[in-house]
Formats: sequence, C-alpha cells, structure tokens
Amino acid sequence: MENDVFSEMNRVDPNIRDEMLAELFLDQMMNDFKKNKILAKIDQSLKHKDIEAFIRLTEELKSVT
Repeated sequence: MENDVFSEMNRVDPNIRDEMLAELFLDQMMNDFKKNKILAKIDQSLKHKDIEAFIRLTEELKSVT
C-alpha cells in the first residue's frame, strides 16, 4: 500500500507534491503539539486530583488522536 502512495506521489507535479507533504507535516506537528499540551494538562489534573478536569481532558485527547 505504501508503494502505491509513493508511486501516486511521483506522478504529481513536484511543486504540488512538496506543498502536500508540507501540509501533512504541519498537520502532524500541530496534532502532536495539541496532544502534548493536553497530556501535560492531564498530568496536572492527576497531580491536583481534579477528576472533572481529567475526564474533560481525556475526552479532548480522544478527539485529537
């Protein structure tokens, strides 16, 4: 399957391909950033024994991943 994706990418105009790859990279980086922020907040909620925040944040984490 991966080879199919790469062969399709080779058929795309190089400028468009680079733009697509850059967008995918940025999207992944943003998701990782959001996920790490939420995980840090979850850690804080556990440290402070804030159950409501923990539940809210774990639901938020599910929507990011």
